[in-house]
Amino acid sequence: MINNYLSLVKFSHTIFALPFALIGYFIGIVHLGDGVDWRLFLLVLLCMIFARSAAMGFNRYLDRDIDQLNDRTAVREIPAGVISPQNALAFVIGCCIAFVITTYYINSLCFYLSPIALLVILGYSYTKRFTSLCHIVLGLGLALAPIGAYMAVTSQIHPAILAYGVAVFTWVAGFDILYAMQDDTFDRDHNLNSIPANLGRDKAMVISISLHVVTGIALIVAGYLLHSAGIKAHLIHWVAVAIFLVLLVYQHRIVTTTDLSRINKAFFTTNGVASVVFGVLVILDLYLPSMF
Repeated sequence: MINNYLSLVKFSHTIFALPFALIGYFIGIVHLGDGVDWRLFLLVLLCMIFARSAAMGFNRYLDRDIDQLNDRTAVREIPAGVISPQNALAFVIGCCIAFVITTYYINSLCFYLSPIALLVILGYSYTKRFTSLCHIVLGLGLALAPIGAYMAVTSQIHPAILAYGVAVFTWVAGFDILYAMQDDTFDRDHNLNSIPANLGRDKAMVISISLHVVTGIALIVAGYLLHSAGIKAHLIHWVAVAIFLVLLVYQHRIVTTTDLSRINKAFFTTNGVASVVFGVLVILDLYLPSMF
């Protein structure tokens, strides 16, 4: 039963945004000069889990009829009859309530902003029905991860964290455009919107690459902005940036407009590795400056 719900929300995909949330958390800790608050750390993790589970669960609930028509998605839990729509919706509501309650125990700012966060991440599920900018909304939702985690620690926003948010925003939007290429014909046939469906694969690829160029710029800018928080980006940080950018380039090398056979490798494996490696190295750089 639990495995069915973990599969419903693709729990393993939490790995995309979670490392950036941890970056936001630890930058906040170092900025304030405090030790790690493990209670707060747990609350931040729970917020990530509840928010993402609510967003993905709602997306699966709302798209259940569409998924049933698409051979690629007909095997998902709701159209396949593994989880009923009613139970999926109850799961989403439970995750939303748990998210808001968790933010209450973090600080008042996070609590008051929690409905806005839910509006963004749940609202994404509707966007494909009326705009091709759905990828942008998805990117915005995940961009809240480092910003929200930093706010959980400091109750404020810092330019460096906003830069990391921009990086996540453009990174996610860019790779979601690539992923949407495999459904471009289906989307057009069923009056659904996406950049590949509305503009074609060639233009979608240019937009995806352009967004990822902005990702690289944002990561570099974020590193330089850390100094205003009393933090210096050392060698490990710049190695992390270099690895992330190399993997972005690799992603665009293995996926073309005429060959989507390696889209899962690009979407899941490459982006997952990029996020985890970047997160681990940046956090190490915060605590091991004397070694490099």
